[in-house]
Amino acid sequence: MGTVVRRPVAFVAAIVLFVEAVGIVLINGILATVVKNQTMSLAGMDPAVMSNGTWAMGGVFGLYLLLCGLLLLLAGIRDRAPGRIARIVLITCAVVHAVLGALTVGLVGWAAFASLMVVLGLIVLTLVAYGTGPDEPAEDAGAPAPV
Repeated sequence: MGTVVRRPVAFVAAIVLFVEAVGIVLINGILATVVKNQTMSLAGMDPAVMSNGTWAMGGVFGLYLLLCGLLLLLAGIRDRAPGRIARIVLITCAVVHAVLGALTVGLVGWAAFASLMVVLGLIVLTLVAYGTGPDEPAEDAGAPAPV
């Protein structure tokens, strides 16, 4: 896959992950506010503890998605494959989207599943388009060596 396709895909994937990070933080903020305003507990837990845990979870997951988006943005700007650690982070992000997509079908519906699969596809397409690593050429990886 040439430079014409892989750079825009990396940019689009980065933008989608940035938007998703903001959405996750907002959703967790709403959930934390609802939990904090309730007066009942879940299995004896204090609502304030559940609210703070929801804020923390949303913040950590939002930062994780921002990191993944930043890695994709850097790959698109540099037009080079992400490094080993960056590839591992992006692969874990793809796996998280796949698992969440599988859970979302039953809980939320097919539209949420489809949106998660689009993000998964963008991440995987970016990883595949840039080859196997920063030291190896992304183009003609399977071509025989000249004689």
